[in-house]
Amino acid sequence: MLIIEVKNGNIEQALKKYKSKVIKTKQLLKLRDHKEFTKKSVDRRINIKKARYVQALKSQSEKES
Repeated sequence: MLIIEVKNGNIEQALKKYKSKVIKTKQLLKLRDHKEFTKKSVDRRINIKKARYVQALKSQSEKES
């Protein structure tokens, strides 16, 4: 649970802090991820695919340099 103090009745500032904390703690990503069950093998496959993509981008940028 996130706790944000409202100082001097400034709700806008408190909302801004709340939004940044939600983004930093990745609560929305976890919530969306837990909407439906995904098998571990599917998760692994997706992670490998992302890793290959990132590796390809890195190798491409090294070739250009």
